[in-house]
Amino acid sequence: MLSNKVVVITGGAGLLGQEFSKTVLMNKGITIITDINEEFGLKVATQLKKFTSLGKVEFQILNINKKDSILNLINYLNEKYGKIDALVNNAYPRNKNYGRKFEDVTYDDFCENINLNLGGYFLTSQQFLNYFSRQGFGNIVNISSIYGVVAPRFEIYENTKMTMPVEYAVIKSALIHMSKYMAKYYRGKNIRVNSISLGGVSDNQPESFLQLYKNYCLNKGMLDKSDINGTLTYLLSDLSQTVNGQNLVVDDGFTL
Repeated sequence: MLSNKVVVITGGAGLLGQEFSKTVLMNKGITIITDINEEFGLKVATQLKKFTSLGKVEFQILNINKKDSILNLINYLNEKYGKIDALVNNAYPRNKNYGRKFEDVTYDDFCENINLNLGGYFLTSQQFLNYFSRQGFGNIVNISSIYGVVAPRFEIYENTKMTMPVEYAVIKSALIHMSKYMAKYYRGKNIRVNSISLGGVSDNQPESFLQLYKNYCLNKGMLDKSDINGTLTYLLSDLSQTVNGQNLVVDDGFTL
């Protein structure tokens, strides 16, 4: 479905990024894993190369908060492949104080985390959209969250050390609207911008949390990381060529 499409995945060495990279590869795409952690990113690319009979994969270092880093990547890919088909904004940069309870978040930390994450998505999207506009086509998929759609269910975090950071909710909700803004701004340019709002993904959370979370779902509860693959592949493929400015929710009914 993605044969010979050049797809850039930011945060490609992370939990979801690795899965997304493998998905593009398995669908015969040219997978560009990008991450700020060069050592880990190269390791992931090496592990995925066993699938090269289907597609191609390589790693390139990228800092989504640095314009020169983004432009260097775009120029490199354009020179090597002659095109870039899609960008998957998946990276999640944050500072060391990220994840504090609302009353403990400082103004400086709040601003820094918004700038690192949402600002990084803006900067990366802006530079890729400039390129896509010149190229005559392009596609962006932004990875958002159910907590960009509904208010957090704070009760499911009770009796755990977990919380739902205010920065996360702000970033993910803004990302959905920024996706719509960019899609409409580039009207008539053969460019698509959509977002996917994910439900919670299993990652060794406490059993008490998993049970409470499942109470809000319709069948399965927490997602496995592979549960997003079909939706991502659809948005990256030509099957969704008339889907633009949309937010697709994958959450087993959690937001209902």
